[in-house]
Amino acid sequence: MLPIDAAAHGSRWRRRHPVDKAVLGLGLTVLAISLPPWPGAALVLLTALVVLLGPAGVPGRRLWRAYRVPLGFCVTGALTLLVQVGGPGGFVALAADGPVRAGELLLRTSAASLGVLLFAFTTPMSDLLPRLVGAGVPAPVVDVALVTYRMSFLLLDSMRRIREAQAARLGHTGRAAEWRSLAGLGATAFVRAFDRATRLQAGLAGRGYDGTLRVLVPEARVSVRFMTASCALLAAVAVLTLVLEGR
Repeated sequence: MLPIDAAAHGSRWRRRHPVDKAVLGLGLTVLAISLPPWPGAALVLLTALVVLLGPAGVPGRRLWRAYRVPLGFCVTGALTLLVQVGGPGGFVALAADGPVRAGELLLRTSAASLGVLLFAFTTPMSDLLPRLVGAGVPAPVVDVALVTYRMSFLLLDSMRRIREAQAARLGHTGRAAEWRSLAGLGATAFVRAFDRATRLQAGLAGRGYDGTLRVLVPEARVSVRFMTASCALLAAVAVLTLVLEGR
């Protein structure tokens, strides 16, 4: 199980309906994109951090481990705005407004990423995917997503076991051994993936699979109080942004 998925299963908000958390997390993401970068995106980033580390109860170290990957993409995208190609300054030159545009992009994307992570850290996929059928998503699409989600963890576990076995057999002692181990890892994982898929298909057929996977979904109701508080928080961030921008 991935760390972010394990955190979602142990979250304080695990028993809340996904709609409650989607309104808050994805609402912050929308605000980060639509409000001015300063001070709007900065306020969204601060609000998301406070909610994640406070009421949501996400450990700071686990949050950083998950956040640093999208943050790296955010920084990489912002760095490209520092230069311009062509023009009077030469083939490649520093952009006149590059630092400002790069800072604005970094604020927007990093704040939006935290909004998405707020939803991901509090909502397991096993709670979300089965409910998509009720939202109008075709059942076969949801079934494929569920199977792919499950198979991805099995594949990661198989790769971990293979790596441990290779390390125990001194498969990583040199560059040549590393390449041989990597090739063996890819080949073995490929074969095991097809073997698991075949066994899964045979198991479903033996249980009378009729085209729909029926799974138990934890009971949860949309909380009017939580929704109201989330909307009030989003509105407060938007109003505070407009007030600070007007000064």
